[in-house]
This record gives sequence, C-alpha cells and structure tokens, in this order.
Amino acid sequence: MKLYRNLLKRLLDFTAALIGLILISPIFLVLIIILSISNNGKPFFYQRRTGKHGKLFTIIKLKTMTDKTDANGELLPALERVTKTGDICRKYSLDEIPQLLNILKGDMSLIGPRPLLPEYLEHYNKEQNRRHEVMPGITGWAQINGRNTITWEQKFEYDVYYVDNQSFFLDLKILWLTFYKVIKKSDINSSETLDMPMFTGTKTTQD
Repeated sequence: MKLYRNLLKRLLDFTAALIGLILISPIFLVLIIILSISNNGKPFFYQRRTGKHGKLFTIIKLKTMTDKTDANGELLPALERVTKTGDICRKYSLDEIPQLLNILKGDMSLIGPRPLLPEYLEHYNKEQNRRHEVMPGITGWAQINGRNTITWEQKFEYDVYYVDNQSFFLDLKILWLTFYKVIKKSDINSSETLDMPMFTGTKTTQD
C-alpha cells in the first residue's frame, strides 16, 4: 500500500495525464478557440488553491464564465455569466481538462480531495485539515458521493476517509464512478464555486 501511495500513484498519474492530454488534444484545442471568442481572448481560468501539506499552487481550468459586471462594476451572479459553451463544459466536466497540466507539474493527482481556496485554511478543524495529507485530485471520494448536494462537513469526512483508505482499488472505483456520473450528468459536474456557499468553519455546541 505504501509503495502505491509513495511511488506508483504518481507514476500512474503522470502517464495517464500525458496520454489523456494527447488523446483529447483535438477537443481541447477546439474548446480553447471557442472560449477565446466568447471570453474576449481568455480561454483559461486561473486561481490559487491549496495542495498537499497546505502548499499553494495555481489551478488551471477552462473559463466557463464571462467577466460581465452590473452598473456598479460588481460581477454578475455566476449563473448569469456562464456561457453556452461553458455550460456544456460544466455538464461534461470538460472544463477540468487543463488540470491534466497540473498533474504533469506535480500539483495534483487524478484522484484525491478537491483543492479548495486558501481562505478556508484558517477555518478547518484539526481533523478536517487532514485532507491535505495527500495530493489533491480532479475527482475524489466526496465528488462521487454527492459533491454539492452534501454539506461541507460531509465532504471533509469523505476526504479524510480517502486519506485513511487510499489504495489502487479505491482509486479505480472512484475513477469508474466518476465516468459514470459524468455520462449521467449527475452531481459530479457542479463547480464547487458555483453552487456551494463559502466555508466559514464548522459550528460547535460551544459557539
């Protein structure tokens, strides 16, 4: 198990990301062109996220929303800024394709807890913060068990479960269920920044 976690998983991640990027490059290039047109030459979305051991990195996704603002210069609600092509990308998780580059760079894994905003770091309790003991992933145990249909606390419980039970066979199960949910256009596709409220900490009975 340690051999898989410490060596084989990274090797499989790199190989799968490289092959996947080559195979889907025609679709990737078409999406870049279309999104460049609809987003004023900006096909990519960049954002700082938290990786393994709390190290920050820049995540890369396809830009599915415009930067349209209201009369006061404030960004319009997310749902009003999603483009038609962006909506399709979200439904089939195509906006995640550039994260294969994050995997090649060593920032992410195919399977692991989703990398979240660095602003959340100060709000995790000790147990929730254990989600950073492994490499973050494009998909994970929480994503196939509800994603945005469950609470933040439930997500973090699933993340910690993955940390404690990470294995080749669990990763295969997550990968298979991810493909299944993408085909069904189930909850796996919702962006964690589109439907979920910001995480501000877990309330306790002492609060």
